Amino acid sequence: MKTVLIDKPFEIKVTDTQMPEPKEGEALLKVLYGGICGADVASYTGNQPFTTYPRIPGHEFSAEIISIPENDRNLKAGDIVTANPYFNCGTCYSCQRGFVNCCTDNQTMGVQRDGAFREYIVMPVERIYDGKGLSAKELALVEPFTISYHALHRAPVKSGDKVLVVGAGPIGLFALIAAKAQGAEVYVADILDGRLEKAMHFGASGVINSAKTDIVEETMKVTDGNGFDVCVEACGQSVTFLACINCAAFAANIILIGNGKKETTFLHSILLKKELNVFGSRNSYPADFKEVIDLIASGKVNVMDMVSDIYPIDKADLAFKALAENDGSLAKVLIAIGAEEV
Repeated sequence: MKTVLIDKPFEIKVTDTQMPEPKEGEALLKVLYGGICGADVASYTGNQPFTTYPRIPGHEFSAEIISIPENDRNLKAGDIVTANPYFNCGTCYSCQRGFVNCCTDNQTMGVQRDGAFREYIVMPVERIYDGKGLSAKELALVEPFTISYHALHRAPVKSGDKVLVVGAGPIGLFALIAAKAQGAEVYVADILDGRLEKAMHFGASGVINSAKTDIVEETMKVTDGNGFDVCVEACGQSVTFLACINCAAFAANIILIGNGKKETTFLHSILLKKELNVFGSRNSYPADFKEVIDLIASGKVNVMDMVSDIYPIDKADLAFKALAENDGSLAKVLIAIGAEEV
């Protein structure tokens, strides 16, 4: 079967590997579409500290069930599904308390273990989710949506809250959608006008180009001098974390989704003075997958507008190269792995 393989940084190819054989409790899936995540791009460029090589990337995907044992989830051969790609140990302190997304020995497909960018994979039945009639392309977008959806449920976001999302990449845009679904008034900040245009398309109440205007001044204009009730950091940069602190109202919530790679230095007394609540967010819960699928199936959100391009599997190298050189014009890029339509 065709398999996308990263041999080492900047060396990616499509090669032949053997078909997997399902073990007890596993289903055989034909992968249809895969979405390229920032973590996959980091593996490609050598900036992912948890990746070893060679590595099959991919943890955002949709698939058709080829075979599956009897189960209580009403899943059967022919169903179009998606799956939870975070493999938790089940025994650590986090897992024992139900925080499976924070497993101390977490293994994410495409990072710590081989991923889904191959024509067939096997998955434990309990990790597979009914697609509820969604298209294979839509289902390939469920996992990245759950990242933002989970984050926006880390802190209470109420109807009427004013929310600032800093960073308008795919995760930031999904955070915008998730916050709007909770009834919030959402503003988005970024340094690229193209991304801010996408934010307006997805229903942002307003946007701030922080490269051209002072983000704190703009914040005070749109919040009557109060600051935002919730600030979502979706870049992983020191400057954007500090911007969230400065733009947050007193007694506000800050949610961190972006995975920072540099230290941030600041006088932490500001957290005390404003009595800010800072929430980290990692991966997502099984329930988040089900709720996101239901939300998309309700027709209230159109995730397909997130897709910038689709490449056939034979051109996976071009897809990764395009994202590694992304000037901000690309949002989600999919690879047609086993699907005929590109």
